Amino acid sequence: MNHLFDRLFATGGADAPAIVVGDETLTYAGLEAETAGWANALVAVGVGPGNRVAVQVEKSVAGLALYLAAVRAGAVFLPLNPAYTPTEVGYFLADAEPALFVCDPARREALAAIAGRARIETLGKEGEGSLAGLAAGSPAVFATLPRAAGDLAAICYTSGTTGRSKGAMLTHRALASNAATLKDLWRFTASDVLIHALPIYHVHGLFIATHVTLMAGAAMIFQPRFDAGTVLAAMPHATAMMGVPTFYTRLLDHPGLTREAVAGMRLFVSGSAPLLAQTHRAWTTRTGTEILERYGLTETGMNASHPYGGPRLPGSVGRALPGVSVRIVDDSGGAGLPPGETGIVQVKGPNVCAGYWRDEAKTAAAFTADGWFRTGDLGRLDDDAYLWLVGRSTDLIISGGLNVYPAEVEAAIDALPGVTESAVIGLPHPDFGEAVTAVVVGTPDLEAGAIATALESRLAGFKRPRRILFAAELPRNAMGKVTKAALRAAHATLYQPTDG
Repeated sequence: MNHLFDRLFATGGADAPAIVVGDETLTYAGLEAETAGWANALVAVGVGPGNRVAVQVEKSVAGLALYLAAVRAGAVFLPLNPAYTPTEVGYFLADAEPALFVCDPARREALAAIAGRARIETLGKEGEGSLAGLAAGSPAVFATLPRAAGDLAAICYTSGTTGRSKGAMLTHRALASNAATLKDLWRFTASDVLIHALPIYHVHGLFIATHVTLMAGAAMIFQPRFDAGTVLAAMPHATAMMGVPTFYTRLLDHPGLTREAVAGMRLFVSGSAPLLAQTHRAWTTRTGTEILERYGLTETGMNASHPYGGPRLPGSVGRALPGVSVRIVDDSGGAGLPPGETGIVQVKGPNVCAGYWRDEAKTAAAFTADGWFRTGDLGRLDDDAYLWLVGRSTDLIISGGLNVYPAEVEAAIDALPGVTESAVIGLPHPDFGEAVTAVVVGTPDLEAGAIATALESRLAGFKRPRRILFAAELPRNAMGKVTKAALRAAHATLYQPTDG
């Protein structure tokens, strides 16, 4: 048995729709045949069990079939963001040493110099390319290679916000167990139709959205990218959507978002970046539905989720998933903390990665002596076991010896009239060590003095920003997370003495 692939294709009926693109529908039988052709192509170019297959291509059904074929052929899939430069791709290829590197035909020449010993084949977004041609000419049957639960299915590199990216080793067990848990928790069945507008080089779109849908025998409306109008047009034909917070803010800006437009939708999921409580409330007011937020990491898949039938508390990420444990510990001695106290979030469960690729030191540092994974996130559990995240441990601000959690300050600022969103960072300060600083996006009439005055009754003095800056937008990575490292670098000298 191929632990992951066989479980993904265990439910869907042969003639049931699996993927819908425009007016075309690919059934489960058709998708299985498609993956067979790609798997035969992989074997033909020398890919064997355990070999890495690095892929940097635009989103397409062929790209998704290639991923499934790699799993089916016993290979280890390595998805790469199409926006990565040749220099960045070169690092990943040198580290992972794939047997095969698949890229867009237009980029082959530019990337050939950094491919190392990897064989290069191509796949374009319209289904063209050398590997695509080989797959099209290959048999539509393939003897799926058996893989055990503990075998690697993928290596996904972290975003590298604190140094060079690390390759999280994701096993068949981790991916399959997470999908099965979420399928049940979110009540996916064969009658569901998911709007899939996420990229497929990331855990959210490649694993969570795809795996949950396939394992339920459901269908997905496969869209090349997010467009608010296109998503709204698909809603009458769908029942669920998974997205990042930006999806929801852009939909809220669209006049077509009404209660009638979402009448057939039973589930909206948000993740990959924090969803502002005000966005959650605005969505509920506008549509009469509540967004379900969940919490996950590249290294763990999903760890927590709002309950399907229980309270979805704005600002929280819900409770630990069935089979997954979450605890909050002191960031100095590692002692467990009671409900209400903020500390480091640690998780444990079958969803957690097997460590970092060829990096024993970082793997050892990522796990506690008793086997818990150190997420690097700061959070607290309330009395009902709901998890509330307050930021990354690397974003913690220590000002004058006192801890300031950015999320608390951001929540206070975001609640003010005229504020769209904010990011709070710590900047070097000669007296305080770090100074609390806010970067705010909002209406043109916003004034720093008015914000500062409003915060006086909301936050203790040491938590209030010493400076309030304004920006047209906040810098973000590919999945919509605000890149605070970029903000800190841009304003690093704000409080430093000037000569003269």
